Order: sequence, then structure tokens, then C-alpha cells
Amino acid sequence: MFSRRTDWKLTPNRFTQVQQELLAAGREVLDLTISNPTRSDLHYDTETILRALINPKAMDYDPQPKGLRSAREAVADYYRKQHDDLDPESIVLTTSTSEGYSYLFRLLCNVEDEILVPKPSYPLFEFLADLQDVKLIPYPLLYDHGWQIDFPSLYKAVNHRTRAVVVVHPNNPTGSFVSEQERNTLNDFCREYELSLIADEVFLDYAHDGASRSTFAANREVQTFTLSGVSKISGLPQMKLAWIVTSGPRDAVLASLARMEVIADTYLSMNAPIQLAAAALLDQRHSIQPLLLDRVRANMSELDRTLAKQKTCRRLDVDGGWYAVLRVPVTRSDEDLAIEILRRLSVLVHPGHFYDFPSDGHLIVSLITPPQGFHRGIPRVLELLNE
Repeated sequence: MFSRRTDWKLTPNRFTQVQQELLAAGREVLDLTISNPTRSDLHYDTETILRALINPKAMDYDPQPKGLRSAREAVADYYRKQHDDLDPESIVLTTSTSEGYSYLFRLLCNVEDEILVPKPSYPLFEFLADLQDVKLIPYPLLYDHGWQIDFPSLYKAVNHRTRAVVVVHPNNPTGSFVSEQERNTLNDFCREYELSLIADEVFLDYAHDGASRSTFAANREVQTFTLSGVSKISGLPQMKLAWIVTSGPRDAVLASLARMEVIADTYLSMNAPIQLAAAALLDQRHSIQPLLLDRVRANMSELDRTLAKQKTCRRLDVDGGWYAVLRVPVTRSDEDLAIEILRRLSVLVHPGHFYDFPSDGHLIVSLITPPQGFHRGIPRVLELLNE
């Protein structure tokens, strides 16, 4: 009756079942995994945001496949002010980075073609690939005084079905940026095997040291597709505005944009009110990013102070993004450990295997958790781990 591409295991896993049991029993759960900024006790300029959505021009249907020119100019202006000059014609608007991945998988891959993806990384990739009949081949990120791409493994993973390499800059959840040396090696690798480079930069503006990191959207060496959106840039995941920036050799860029325009036109353009509000929504980054970075730094400092009082666990280096990875003693699987923490302490943390960590001994916490909950929950978790 159903397609093989949706043949997923739909029953809740043990970790989710325990969460449901506690909620059904009326127990308060301290959530240290919050990733939704709109539920992180942050102050938004509600009046300005909502006013931007009321525009009489939204009553006109103007189905430009790549998105309204004014919205693409707003995105180009964001890059010009924070990163680099871009031609608005190189930008294709999408409702989300997930939709952007779907466009790119359709653009680049035939059925059962392969995409190289980092591991650990965000678990959504697997579902997106299944829906597009694409096969994901992981390549590892190695940790040794910081995270690095394992290039020997990357070279071993490529074959005649490989179409592209995905990098997440900075990675989620490791918080590691792609270094300049790694970028050069990636360009050489993609050039050698005639591959495209897909760069997910949703957390690019959240470097913990406040320094600006270079964007892949300025990469001209190989065909590059850079994904981002207001979900993280402006902390507005409910305002579905994202994009793909295409860069690289001119002929490849023109051919890619021509084909992608057909894909976008087939699915019809994103909604007019959000496109017309694009400039205002992107302007919100000026107020929300400092709040989020202050939250991240404060929680990181609290985490480090608490870790300094014990010797069992430690935090892995993190340079950007909203998460921290804890290395913990391997006494059981990460899922069993997270379940014990949830049952005994009513504190929610994520096990490492949710993000495809190759071995046990990792827990992930969100650094945008409201401070009161973070300050209550972290000491409880570390006390249990040090028993």
C-alpha cells in the first residue's frame, strides 16, 4: 500500500516512551534540550514582526520561481553586511532548509545516488534522503583537541555514484567550524571527483568568540550550494523563510540555477506575506542574536563552573552553535543513561546516538535553555554521573 521510502519505524523509541510516561503522570521535566528559541524566554519585538506581515501587496499573486526580487535582495543585503557581496540572482528562496535539501537532492541525484554527510551531525538528513531516494554515506569527524574532518575516510567513501559532499558550518551538535585548510582540501576533493559541495550554515552567526566566520556562499572554486534561513539567523523558526545560494564556476552556476528554477516553479513559490516581510525579519537578527549569544555564553560558563567541581565528565571543545557535548563514563549505552537521568531526576538530555556519535559516552545539552532550568538541571545530572 505504501512506498518503501516511508517504511520507517513509527513506534516511539524507549527514550520517547519514558518522556510520555512522565508527562502522563504529571511530573515536571526539566528540559535541557530546548532548541526552539521562541520557547526559551527571550524578548522578541512582537509588534514589528507582526506589522511586517501586514502588507497589501500580499493580495497580488506574483509567482516568481526563485522568490520575489525584493526578498532575495534582502537576503543579499544580509550577506553584504555580515559576510560577502552576493548577486540576488544566485539566491533561490525556500520555505525551510529542509526543502532546500530536497531541491538539491533532486537537482543532483538520480535514484540511489549517494551524498557524503558528516558524522556526528543532525539526524534529519536520513529522512530527507529517504524521501528523495538518495543514499547517505557518512564520513567521520574526529575529535583530538577539537574536531576535524577525517579526509582519508572521505576519500575512501567516494565512488562513481557520489554526487555531493555535505558540510555543516558550524556542525550541529559539535559546534565545530570548517577550517580554511579543510575548505581548501574539500575544494580539491570536489574538483578531483567532480562533486558539488553543500554547506549548511544555519548557525554561522553564532561563533562563541564573536568573530565573523567566512561563508561558503563566497566559494568560487567548485559548484557550491549554501543553505541558511531566519529560523536560526533571527530566531524565528515559525516564519518559514530559507534559501539556497549557488556559487562556483560561472557555467555551472548558470546551469544549476536554470534547473533549480524549474524545480521551484513546479512546487510553486513560497507565500507572499513572508517574502514581503523578509527584510524586517532579517533585521530582527540585530536584537535576537546578542540575546542568544549572551544566553549561550552564560550557560557555557555555568556548565564549566559545575564541571570544574568534579572529575568524571568533561565538555568537548565547541566554537559555535547552541549545543554542548559532554563526554561521560561509558557504563551503559547513551540511551540507557539518558533514560536513567530522565526517570531518576526528571531532567531531559539527549543521548549521543541521536546525532550519530559512533560510540557511547556522549550526552548533548542545549545552551539556549532558560538559565534557571539550566542551573538547576546540570548539577543534578553531574551528581548522578559522579555517583
